[in-house]
Amino acid sequence: MSHHIPEAVIWCLAIALTVVAVLLLRQRKITAGVRRRVAQLEESLRARDEETAHLVAVRLPAVADAVSQDVPLPGPLDERLTGTAFAQRLQSVMDLFAQAVEKAQARADQSAKAALKASMRALQGLAHEQQLAISEMQDRHDNPDVLRDLLEIDHANSQFGRRAQAIAVLCGSWPGRQRVASPLTDVVRGATSRIRDYRRVRVHGQDGIAVVSRAVEPVVLAVAELLDNAARHSQPNTTVEVSLQPVHNGACVVIDDAGVGMDGREVQQAVAMLSGRRPVDVSRLGDPPQFGFPVIGVLAARYGFSVSVDTRSPYGGVRAVLFLPSALLTQLDIDGPSTTPLTGHGRGRTAHGATRKHGTARPHDTRPHDPRPHGRAPERAHPAPDAPPAGPVAPAPAPGDGAAPGDGAASGGGAATGGGAVTGSTAGGLPKRRRRQPAAGHGRPVAPPPTELPRERTAEENARRMGAFARGTRSGRTGNHPLPHLPGDAATGQQPPHLGQQPPHLGQQPPHLGQQPPHPGQQPPHPGHTPAEDEGNPHA
Repeated sequence: MSHHIPEAVIWCLAIALTVVAVLLLRQRKITAGVRRRVAQLEESLRARDEETAHLVAVRLPAVADAVSQDVPLPGPLDERLTGTAFAQRLQSVMDLFAQAVEKAQARADQSAKAALKASMRALQGLAHEQQLAISEMQDRHDNPDVLRDLLEIDHANSQFGRRAQAIAVLCGSWPGRQRVASPLTDVVRGATSRIRDYRRVRVHGQDGIAVVSRAVEPVVLAVAELLDNAARHSQPNTTVEVSLQPVHNGACVVIDDAGVGMDGREVQQAVAMLSGRRPVDVSRLGDPPQFGFPVIGVLAARYGFSVSVDTRSPYGGVRAVLFLPSALLTQLDIDGPSTTPLTGHGRGRTAHGATRKHGTARPHDTRPHDPRPHGRAPERAHPAPDAPPAGPVAPAPAPGDGAAPGDGAASGGGAATGGGAVTGSTAGGLPKRRRRQPAAGHGRPVAPPPTELPRERTAEENARRMGAFARGTRSGRTGNHPLPHLPGDAATGQQPPHLGQQPPHLGQQPPHLGQQPPHPGQQPPHPGHTPAEDEGNPHA
């Protein structure tokens, strides 16, 4: 009996050891599974933490940028999370964030545009007042130096008005008053006169195509921005070539510069801004802000023309093409009333685009040999061909010089023939002559047709002509005041004096001696005339 007890114990121990071994193996498997699960959970938690950090650092800023820019949005950092509930919740967060950013940016943009629009309206009003003051000074002053300086101030004021006008348009305002239909060449020249480097612009094209009235000012503003951009990004010694090209379904204004050009990324950004399809955020225009292309895009989308800058210029810079569809163009009626030209220079317009009632000056000639855009009188106001410049004004003969009664004082190249008889002398010792009607056929000699091209006018000549034109318009408005007979007065029909000539002295005999004396009931002479005219007038 005792012999079987150790065997039973041994079997029990063996069974127990077997059970323990099985349990140990099972526990090891369970522990390994738990460890693997813990590792997976830790990996998933780490991936979610990294994804959350990626959301905050990369994806949400990209959403904020995508509101105002067309950029692709980055996806999840760990592709294993795609389609999971965690990824869906992250996408919900991004959608809510995008909506919040859009609303915040819309409010900020509206506030910024409202503030800018109000400021630009105030600045445009100041520019308009300054333009009126400059115009009054141009009408009041006849000194060529003063007029030349006023023209420079006028040109600077026109640039100031263009900048304010462009920002106002970008903020939702309208370009200005609606004009009459204008020739495309005048539209481009008017735009040229609104930029700083107008002397470098060369316009090539022919008349015959006009822009409809509602699109004149927008096209002027768009072309001015393109010209200013081309001139600013090219060397000062280069030119900006502009060509007007009629095409099958419209017309094109092609602008070529010799600047630095644009790379691929800049071209893409420019194309996006010029399309006008995306709202412009004024707070994201750079530092300093670049208003040119966004303004053009707003105008293009609003009025139906298009602008492209994705072509390289043959001069190494950028070629900008402004395409005007046929709906914005009209044909000029040569036999009918002429189209009112657009005055890009401030002399004939206000900062708001209003046309002055004193008459419009012809836009500057942008031929390659003529660098002056301003100060020329309108060609319609001077139908006769320009005569050669006159010589210095001959001084009036002093008492005792032996001047015959019929000798008139020559002024420039054309003085009235048949002088007046000497009737006495003034208190200052000057002879007094009675004016009489010139004999028939003894008027101002007609200048022979020029055999050479007319020479270029200098700034002094332009200033004198502007002064004469201003006096003529002032006399036409008053209607009863005679004009002062000064040398170079276009209203009297005389030729301008020679360059560098000093104005006649107050005591000098007036050159216009062959005129009829004024009627006894005539109004007193204009305050701007010289005392010598009163001394030579028996009715003064």
